[in-house]
Amino acid sequence: MLTKNTTAVKVKAGPEDGLAEGEFIVYPSTFTREPDAVNDVVAPGAFLKSLERWDQSGNVLPGLYGHRTDDPDYYVASAIDTGEDEHGWWVKGAFDMDSPKGPQVYRLVKGRRLNQLSFAYDVIDQAEVELGDGVKANELRELDVYEFSFVPVGANQDTGVVAVKAIVEGVQAELKAGRTLSAKNETELRGAYEAIGKVLDSLDAGAPPAAGGAGNIDAGKASGTDSSSHTSVMPAGRSAGPNPSVATALLEADLALSA
Repeated sequence: MLTKNTTAVKVKAGPEDGLAEGEFIVYPSTFTREPDAVNDVVAPGAFLKSLERWDQSGNVLPGLYGHRTDDPDYYVASAIDTGEDEHGWWVKGAFDMDSPKGPQVYRLVKGRRLNQLSFAYDVIDQAEVELGDGVKANELRELDVYEFSFVPVGANQDTGVVAVKAIVEGVQAELKAGRTLSAKNETELRGAYEAIGKVLDSLDAGAPPAAGGAGNIDAGKASGTDSSSHTSVMPAGRSAGPNPSVATALLEADLALSA
């Protein structure tokens, strides 16, 4: 089972957006033709068969926090209606306001403090496509979806890596040109350094005593037991979310790098 995240564009939540209290409309995936960090693009129609199967099954597509399938407290929402339009795969849903975590996640989404969506899926059909100007990508043509999640920082951290890379490249360009490091680049570089330090400190402080324990999503990769070839894979049966201290540090790092 794979996971893929996207910035939560066009988010609507609650009465201020013309919805009932606790309701939301989000796009877990969009049909942009710009390849993502793992060179994927999603084709229009990729979700339709899976959504039809959900509809026919009589079951409800769940909305989670951080792909936490291991704890029912993190089943924070459910889909009321879902489909595709020209922009992407949309979900109209409602938070479980009686659940332990539902109201809190609702407040974070409504306050625009949670700004990414992610979804878990299997690939049914995919193929290489040429997008123009010789750019090639892997087109996901049919997907089987299992859930959608609200996430502070998605499983695929390449967006943060790109931000750090851009800062470093800017510094390198200034130094190579013989110029004094600009105040802007120095501030960005120090911010990136501090943000990464917080994440590493949280990982050290919150690491489980044994590899493969809950909260250590990279344990399988470190031990060589993770057979996944996808950079944003979350193997089935493994705890999907980092421990709370790491999640907080990741959110702070994401905010620092995107500032």
